[in-house]
Amino acid sequence: MKPSGGTVPFKITVCGIDELGDHCDVGVSHVLSILDPGAPELPVFGSFGEHERVELHFDDVIEESPYLVAPHRRDVEAILAFGRNLSAEPASCAHLLVHCHAGVSRSTAAITLLLAQARPDLSADSILSEVVRIRSQAWPNLRIIELGDALLGRNNEIVSAVPSVYREQSA
Repeated sequence: MKPSGGTVPFKITVCGIDELGDHCDVGVSHVLSILDPGAPELPVFGSFGEHERVELHFDDVIEESPYLVAPHRRDVEAILAFGRNLSAEPASCAHLLVHCHAGVSRSTAAITLLLAQARPDLSADSILSEVVRIRSQAWPNLRIIELGDALLGRNNEIVSAVPSVYREQSA
């Protein structure tokens, strides 16, 4: 986990639930929590100091299932709305922490979309390179990427770039 560099006007940290305690004192201003349905409230956030937080609940799946809750358009819309609010903060104060269960799939998909939204001038390949730089074990959830790519009007550019991350991670 490395904070983001100059690609966006705010810092980004990505982690899993078991790493949250490592980030209590780093000045996080915004937290995007992506949890499994029915997951309990995480008490660690009481140690973070004042911050804005959005909590979403869906499983790490890419297809609808009668037994699991897939991410939906409304979830991705909430992620992008949270990113717009964050972008309105002064750059010196804005530090986003995104977490899911392991900090690998749902969270890296979310930051991919947040970067694409904040920097529409960057190619999908550049955005995904930054995601992997921030979280080396990135494996962005394709369903979240598909929904966000459509909402951002990227014409499947991000969707088409994701398999290169999968290939790199599988090598």
